[in-house]
Amino acid sequence: MNQIKTVVLLGLMTGLLMAIGGALGGRQGALIFLLIAAVMNFSAYWFSDKLVLRHYRAQPVEPGNAPGLYRIVQELAVGENLPMPKVYLIQDPTPNAFATGRNPAHAAVAVTTGIVEILSQRELKAVLGHEMAHVKNRDILIGSVAATIAGAVMWMAHVAQFAMFFGGGSSDDDEGGGLGIVGLLLTAVLAPVAATLIQMGISRSREYLADRDGARMCQDPAGLASALAKLEQANHMQPMHRAEPESAHIFTVSPLSAGGFAKLFSTHPPIQDRISRLHEMAGRPGSPAVPEGPPLGAPPMPPPIQPRKSPPPFERPGGPGSIDWS
Repeated sequence: MNQIKTVVLLGLMTGLLMAIGGALGGRQGALIFLLIAAVMNFSAYWFSDKLVLRHYRAQPVEPGNAPGLYRIVQELAVGENLPMPKVYLIQDPTPNAFATGRNPAHAAVAVTTGIVEILSQRELKAVLGHEMAHVKNRDILIGSVAATIAGAVMWMAHVAQFAMFFGGGSSDDDEGGGLGIVGLLLTAVLAPVAATLIQMGISRSREYLADRDGARMCQDPAGLASALAKLEQANHMQPMHRAEPESAHIFTVSPLSAGGFAKLFSTHPPIQDRISRLHEMAGRPGSPAVPEGPPLGAPPMPPPIQPRKSPPPFERPGGPGSIDWS
């Protein structure tokens, strides 16, 4: 259901961009903006991962300088028969993580120094499982395309405002012209809101799926629930300094400090809703978070996991107590 919803929302996002083109230049404008959307999607496909890693000053991690972190990612990749992604470390005390890359063969997982310090090995593995689920489901490409088109919509809304200011907008629609001053006004006011809502719908659907699939990878939904609670509290108290709205959707929890009414437009689902679903998945509705464990590197790492041949008990689709992740 979430996959269908995502396709529909991406179609709406592209249609919204074409509608702006129609408002500014009629049928010809709509065609031009369809081509613009295609170019932007191509750019997002090839370059979005490099841009976001550069923005957050992520440094590559090798097995020798962060063996515990590297091994966790390696275990998860082996367990799901995925290519080993590149691992990056971000020098930031705020705990968070994200995955990027156009497909599993060209993926990267990045974590902040803060997340290694605050989470136990169990919780860190659960968070990395969440990010590896994004890689497996190709969510990063979907999110990058949605963010790119949303950015274009926002920019064109400013163009519409500029056109209104100088009296643009033809009222003659007989030859496929623009929608006139009314169309420009609607574009300038409603387009940014619509783009935000559509991007939010896409991102929230993918976060629920990554929670579910990441918990399955680690066979530890309660561990992920505990980690999410810690990350949410830490990011609320100390938001990331370099975090930007355009890339907020890629993080495990939102790195922005938005509160109150602004939370309604967050790209992430409510954290308590995510935690409740994970506890239900673990068969413990309403149970508290798992006890905090030692930091990464304290006890020896567990032996590498092997690829699963059969799903764990809580993976049975449609069974008693199954959860609606849509």
